[in-house]
Amino acid sequence: MPSSASGPDSSPFIRAVGRALPPHYVSQEQLIAAFRELWATRHFNVERLEDLHRAVQVGGRHLALPIDDYRALVGFQQRNDAWIRAATELSETVVRQALDKAELTPADVDHVFFVTVTGVATPSIEARVANRVRFREDFKRTPLFGLGCVAGVSGLARAADYLRAFPTHTALVIATELCSLTLQREDLSIPNIIASGLFGDGSACAVLRGGEAPGARGPRVVASRSVFYPDTERVMGWDVVDTGFKVVLSAKVPNMVREHIRGNVDRFLGEHGLARGDVRHWVAHTGGPKVLKAFEEALELEAASLERSWRSLREVGNLSSASVLFVLGETLEGPEPRPGDWGVMMALGPGFCAEMVLLRW
Repeated sequence: MPSSASGPDSSPFIRAVGRALPPHYVSQEQLIAAFRELWATRHFNVERLEDLHRAVQVGGRHLALPIDDYRALVGFQQRNDAWIRAATELSETVVRQALDKAELTPADVDHVFFVTVTGVATPSIEARVANRVRFREDFKRTPLFGLGCVAGVSGLARAADYLRAFPTHTALVIATELCSLTLQREDLSIPNIIASGLFGDGSACAVLRGGEAPGARGPRVVASRSVFYPDTERVMGWDVVDTGFKVVLSAKVPNMVREHIRGNVDRFLGEHGLARGDVRHWVAHTGGPKVLKAFEEALELEAASLERSWRSLREVGNLSSASVLFVLGETLEGPEPRPGDWGVMMALGPGFCAEMVLLRW
């Protein structure tokens, strides 16, 4: 069943979104040059691998570490230790930025949802951030691991569910993904070559407030919908191996979008008396060029409808769960939204599954 509220005026609202990228930027051609020597020793057709890298249409990416530092990371512990350090720093940055944008302080935060799929930590990253920004001692924590790219939308939906029960509270959704620290350099499979060209590093933090909290500004989260596709475990995910996370990425993803997303979206909107033509803002995860084209075709969208998603993909790559929050933040801060506008956030991820959120300005 969908989660819903009695109306947009009683729904939680999104107050602000903070976004940050690591400082180490490399172009796609620089990355290809760094890989070329390794590929040449293990594959007879280096040009084919380079073409696959370029086909994802990513111009460059920000990396958690300087590119030369990755050579020393050979085991899972080394990669994960680097992930903990960088994820904590980046998450603190976006929390402070988001709270400043929302004109709130750490003491105003009641619940923090932290989502990731690129590293593991106990205590989890939001606890480490709490020691730096000093949330109240009674703040609640919900770390979520394993939802992958869909987690930016899922985390926001779960935070909105919480705020419906506690309508005066404030919640944060932190999505921090350092995909570069999962790279399996020795894996020359097609999925890993594509992933090494597609995924980047970044972090985002959304500030949500309950419907009875003061200072309402920004779109309301009117409803959310989760859709699980049975028996699709091998479409996307990780195989956990001795060296860390080995990507599972099926070529079926765009076809699954074409097969399912129109019906999923139409049913979701129909339950609220809406149709696709009523939606002015589409906030889509930057899954890759084939996925974005599949969204456009399946939903019969105009070319400009996903322009922010396309631009984000070209400029910084697929940031897994953080990507859709980057697109949301740019939408919130852009000039287009007007009072009364409807919007849909959507993403897909391991399971295989989809998550949708209905917004109203």
